[in-house]
Amino acid sequence: MRRTRYWPIFLSWITLFVFQAAFTVPIRSDETITIDADFPGGNIIVDRIEVDQIFLHQDLRDTKGDWFYWYFRVRGAERRSLVFYFTQSSAIGVRGPAVSLDEGKTWRWLGKEAVHEQSFRYTVPDSIPEVRFSFAIPYVEADLNAFLTPYRDHPNFKIEKLCQTNKGRIVERLHVGRLDGRSEHRVLLTCRHHACEMMANFVLEGVMETVLSESDDGQWFREQIEFLMIPFVDKDGVEEGDQGKNRIPHDHNRDYESISIYPSVQAIRSFVPPWSTGKLHIAIDLHCPYISGPNNENIYFVGSPDAENWKRVERFSEILEQVQTGPLIFRKKNNIPFGQAWNTAGNYTAGKSCGRWTSELAGIWFGTSIEIPYANANDCEVTAETARWFGRDLAKAMRIYLENQ
Repeated sequence: MRRTRYWPIFLSWITLFVFQAAFTVPIRSDETITIDADFPGGNIIVDRIEVDQIFLHQDLRDTKGDWFYWYFRVRGAERRSLVFYFTQSSAIGVRGPAVSLDEGKTWRWLGKEAVHEQSFRYTVPDSIPEVRFSFAIPYVEADLNAFLTPYRDHPNFKIEKLCQTNKGRIVERLHVGRLDGRSEHRVLLTCRHHACEMMANFVLEGVMETVLSESDDGQWFREQIEFLMIPFVDKDGVEEGDQGKNRIPHDHNRDYESISIYPSVQAIRSFVPPWSTGKLHIAIDLHCPYISGPNNENIYFVGSPDAENWKRVERFSEILEQVQTGPLIFRKKNNIPFGQAWNTAGNYTAGKSCGRWTSELAGIWFGTSIEIPYANANDCEVTAETARWFGRDLAKAMRIYLENQ
């Protein structure tokens, strides 16, 4: 009798379980998805995975406060429509994330239409075993090596060791242009004082392409100028996927006074003055600005307290605005002079920047820093190619400035 009484209830439970299972089993079990950052430049912390919803956030490690860089890969998710939720702070830029289907060789912007607040959706194509996503277009040592391959035997190019990092990596020192020691002028270009600011490297590539090209500008540079280029000041941070900005106790771009704590900054401060021999006339430190906000979707120079130095940067800005031909539009009016917006005396209390240090070197005509947006510059799309084009425009402006100064 007891058996007869409970049998219908037992059958109803079985029926409900089968019905739910038929409509909730995903295309593949969650165990088949792998999300990681175990590669050069990778950065992510996965909070949890709920079927096709992934909850994650950027790894801030030794960063003071918040920042927004992340770069991860997803494997084993073919044909699945996934939603990625950033759980801790703003971390998606104005064109959405960058996506790569070929292990990071090429990238495209996913677009803001894929974004909702701090999440984005993506359907993984069939037969694509790995997809990579990043805040912007990554650039690490492997990318630099791929770019340099055609130039390895060029007589106007050489690569040297600047120093070795605390973790044993080599920091590259590139010399481009006239290398016999008799150049009329010398120019210093530096990148990645903040490890996450990768778009600056594509601009550096554009300058180098111009100098080593068979164009009239290229021939002039190889007769008149020796460039010193440091593509990765924070090499460890670049390869390990650090934010780099606001690193504790201070970042690489606040290490230019007293005793430098980073080997690469120590090496720059030791090498540049004797290398200059009084001929270092232009020094530009290339950066990328904050994720969003006023002026951060414009290319702009950052003013120094030295009025004469800033006057020369403004003159250079006028030339750049006049000669540019690429899609990324620069406007002098977007520059931030010292004393305006965030560029105030309080910004210098944490330590001296590279731009300010170079502006004080003997014989310098101007030393400064420039900000290149990650994704959007004056409503134009920032990509590897458009950033390289801006680098060519920057080189053209340097020639005219040096010829007429």
